[in-house]
Amino acid sequence: MEWKGFAEGGMASMIAGFATHPLDLIKVRMQLQGEVVAAPALAFAGHANVAAPSGPFSVGLNVARAEGVQALYSGVSATLLRQALYSSTRMGLYEYLKHQWRDESTEKGASGLSLYKKVTAALVAGGTGAIVGNPADLAMVRMQADGRLPVHERRNYTGVGNALYRMVQQDGVLSLWTGSAPTVTRAMLVTAAQLATYDQIKDAVTKNHMVPEGLATQVVASCGAGVLASVASNPIDVVKTRVMNMKVDGGAPPYRGALDCAIKTLRAEGPMALYKGFVPTVTRQGPFAIVLFLSLEQIKKLIEG
Repeated sequence: MEWKGFAEGGMASMIAGFATHPLDLIKVRMQLQGEVVAAPALAFAGHANVAAPSGPFSVGLNVARAEGVQALYSGVSATLLRQALYSSTRMGLYEYLKHQWRDESTEKGASGLSLYKKVTAALVAGGTGAIVGNPADLAMVRMQADGRLPVHERRNYTGVGNALYRMVQQDGVLSLWTGSAPTVTRAMLVTAAQLATYDQIKDAVTKNHMVPEGLATQVVASCGAGVLASVASNPIDVVKTRVMNMKVDGGAPPYRGALDCAIKTLRAEGPMALYKGFVPTVTRQGPFAIVLFLSLEQIKKLIEG
């Protein structure tokens, strides 16, 4: 039944999202380092993190010291909701499209699909999932970034429900899709690089007997998918994070959109600014992909027998 792909993908993604949430929070904090629009307010408040960018370990340590160890799980409720909406949609739709487009008459590896069909299915699934999950994604970014703001500027959401309610109350329902353009673009890239690559590597490894089938094949395919997803998505992820986190407070927004944010970031901080947070991104994507796909394989066995 078609619903199985959605349920399996959602459950596996929630497990992976919870397990790697601290790395995602560190990534978000690093992507906001050096942001020009944020610097004056932080400097005025005497914020300690303005002066120089820090590495992932330092950022994580600073968060734990300044806000408590539990702060590494700030926004975890939004992460779980995001995975339930975004990942269940993208992974379920991807499996559905693979099934619909599968060509039983030709040898295309274990998945029965050529690479371009896998990529196309992943692009469609990723974009659709991002639209569904954008409100939770927006809440997650703001909750993860809140601790870096001066105390008097923090949003202090008590949970994902409170975040969504307050955003709607303050800015209207459509504000829940702030940053949707870079979110959709990122989701399409990540899903294509992650799901299509996982299937492609798994097909190649299985076909050529490169490693023993089973767990070893799944780990190799997961690692490859995680690294490629990180490289492909990091620049658009930086833009997405900054657009979602911007504060307007009745004035002109610091960015007119994703392209404006990318241009301002490049001008002010240089090209490598688009790869801020790459180390925690790739450090997260590897374990995330491994936990995701290993959990998915086990959940499939339980549900499908």
